[in-house]
Amino acid sequence: MAGKKTIIFDLDGTLIDSLEDIAVCMNKVLEELNIPTHKIEDYKYFVGGGISVLVENALKGHSEDIKEEVTNRFKVIYDQKLHSKTKPYDGIYELLDELEKLNCNLAILSNKPHEFTIQYKDTLFKNYSFKEIHGQKKEVPKKPNPIAAINIAKSFDVPCEEIYFIGDTMVDMQTAKNAGMIAIGVLWGFRDEKELKENGADFLVNHPLDILDIIKK
Repeated sequence: MAGKKTIIFDLDGTLIDSLEDIAVCMNKVLEELNIPTHKIEDYKYFVGGGISVLVENALKGHSEDIKEEVTNRFKVIYDQKLHSKTKPYDGIYELLDELEKLNCNLAILSNKPHEFTIQYKDTLFKNYSFKEIHGQKKEVPKKPNPIAAINIAKSFDVPCEEIYFIGDTMVDMQTAKNAGMIAIGVLWGFRDEKELKENGADFLVNHPLDILDIIKK
């Protein structure tokens, strides 16, 4: 296995555009509880840290009890269907086709709950050989803690410094740096160039296929 090009992808904002579905589901919960809702654009800054961070951002100033209720209701509503609006960004399938031809090791590491992460892999990416797929699990600290990323490196038997970690937020860039990996920031996701650069991006890409140029060097 050693020597293979190895790439770890974030999920939301990197492989899939899920913002609208997350926003709609959360706003539905807030409406039910008579709490003010938020604009879809605002959710770009609420996501990336998992459900707890999403709830915290959507409910500033509310009690822990309300936050717990919102968390539980959100999971139920979000889990009722795989979401009609959520789909891979343009160019992602083309990128994955090329990476498969190059026989790369592919992994997903998300702060989305593990069961949802697996669901998306099994529906939107069932034709691709992601060997390691990890969402948020109780027993493993979330990104930007590097433990999960380092464990993926070990499973592939590839040194961290040879692995490309691709994501769209400061959480992803910090994870890459904390794990000693090469950080690629994508500009089609939820955050901007400034945030990615300030948090250690080694490369910035405007289109998924730009990633090929980086890993082929």
